[in-house]
Amino acid sequence: MDVRGTVKAGFEPVRDAFLRNFEQRGERGAAVAVYRDGVKVVDLWAGTRDVDGQEPWAVDTAQVVRSATKGVAAAVPLLLHQRGQLDLDAPVGTYWPEFKAAGKERVSVRQLLAHQAGVPVLDRPLTLAEAVDPQTAQAAIAAQAPVWAPGTAHGYHAHTFSWLLSGLVHRVTGRTIGRWVAEEIARPLGLDLWIGLPADEAHRVGRLGPVEEVEPADSGALRLRPKRAVTEAYRDPESLTRRAFGVIDPKPDENDPVYRAAELPGSGGVSTARALARFYASTLGPVDGGPRLFAPATLTLARTVESAGPDRVLMVGTRFGLGHMLHGPASPLLGPTSFGHPGRGGSLAFADPESSIAFGYVTNGMRKTVTADPRAQALVRAVGASLAAGA
Repeated sequence: MDVRGTVKAGFEPVRDAFLRNFEQRGERGAAVAVYRDGVKVVDLWAGTRDVDGQEPWAVDTAQVVRSATKGVAAAVPLLLHQRGQLDLDAPVGTYWPEFKAAGKERVSVRQLLAHQAGVPVLDRPLTLAEAVDPQTAQAAIAAQAPVWAPGTAHGYHAHTFSWLLSGLVHRVTGRTIGRWVAEEIARPLGLDLWIGLPADEAHRVGRLGPVEEVEPADSGALRLRPKRAVTEAYRDPESLTRRAFGVIDPKPDENDPVYRAAELPGSGGVSTARALARFYASTLGPVDGGPRLFAPATLTLARTVESAGPDRVLMVGTRFGLGHMLHGPASPLLGPTSFGHPGRGGSLAFADPESSIAFGYVTNGMRKTVTADPRAQALVRAVGASLAAGA
């Protein structure tokens, strides 16, 4: 396997782990990038840009990163709060009056971001055409009754997070969330990252597809045997789990240009690994003279636990901040201060304030994992090993 890119001295274990993912874990095409103290120390790519193709992955190849998009999108309300434009403890209905319907009048912005709003499902799933139409999808989520009393529990809003967040941001700023990210985050930081892929960038994006579940016996990878309740929840069409992941029906083709062009901040972002890592590095401090995104108080907010414990959708213990998933057994990141988000089936991006590390990994090979993909975890362990060895 021809691994391209650069690795700073001391971070060679990351390159080794990246290569092993191709040799032992069925990787087809992927990239990984790491920043430390605002300096890029790892920038690697290999394989093919399409999971089922032969064209090599290029330096600027991007991929749909699924729920890793949530971590980028979650920065928007935090930055609006930082600028004094959004009160985290105000009812969502203060900004979005239609959202007060069906018992949601007291749902706070904080609860919405922490997956406590109680609307991970819709009584009637949306077609793709409805899901990508902001007015239709936001009206559906505004009218939906919660399935638990808001604020009393949490459960992963896998798809509905898209319309909850985009609806809120649009009413606070007058801009779509994709436009806001482009103008306030991606452009100033020089990121190849989009929530709503422009047509003139489509040629850079590879095709996703399933890959075989492969894991060497001596890999040291995290092994979580699904509990019986988890397995049953994914099988039961009436469970919150199945309904939350099936909010768009039929299941959308993520390679469809219509899906990629849609502004779906919960699942449809497109990015390079380099852009994800650079984004998170910018939450910690300046990068290459660019702006620092988060003030110290905002960085504290990003890493603070808002909901933890049994997740009514994922059926395991999860930990969330204000839109970011936090380090824990179900979603291991680098350490206790890490915040970020995985993408179902592969991608992962996060920041770790304690070590000043920012990490981004994207792949075109989708596995069945939800929060702890073995390939991403092998790379995270390699970063940790590099730091432990004095890198």
